[in-house]
Amino acid sequence: MPHLPIPLNTLMRTLGIDPRNRIIAIIFLVLITGCGGPLVGVTVIDERTALENQVLGTYQELNQQVMLLASVRYIDPKGKLKQTQALPPGKINVVRALQRVSFNKDDLNRYKSLGIIGENNKGGITLLEPEKVELSARAFVDNLLKEENEDRLIIMSRIIETNETLSSIDTPRVHKMFAALNRDKALKGEHIQLDSGKWIQKETQK
Repeated sequence: MPHLPIPLNTLMRTLGIDPRNRIIAIIFLVLITGCGGPLVGVTVIDERTALENQVLGTYQELNQQVMLLASVRYIDPKGKLKQTQALPPGKINVVRALQRVSFNKDDLNRYKSLGIIGENNKGGITLLEPEKVELSARAFVDNLLKEENEDRLIIMSRIIETNETLSSIDTPRVHKMFAALNRDKALKGEHIQLDSGKWIQKETQK
């Protein structure tokens, strides 16, 4: 029998159990996953994991589309790069955003390693120590922040638009999920913002 992934909170509410009661929630989780085995045909997963899988899956699809589009271009007799198919505006924007994120990656990582830029808790980046930026590089850093945050918003919005299980109501959750993923990917010593709003330096690298 195929297994249907159901968020734990949803399953508990369906059975009339208050998921906000942490003690009961823990007991419930132990009961359904213990020696008696899980419920037939049901795989219980954490709600963050479910959303994370949706977001990651859609993000991977977008990246695959970018690679596919790059592979179907050709050079015309005049030496100009041509696109073999027209793209809808939404897809054009996210393709450009993904390409620019890739292009800016090395510069962003350099300023993150210096503690000048950090990963905030809304899925974007924040300028933490502008006084460390040389005057000659200030315009460059400001533009880097602007481009990166714009591109991330475009990518996150596209993920919501193209995922039938998500809607605009889920925007804050998707932003929070992206922030969590970025914190997980952060290198040791880089600055990250916790859900509480507190900024810390990453102590370990996952």
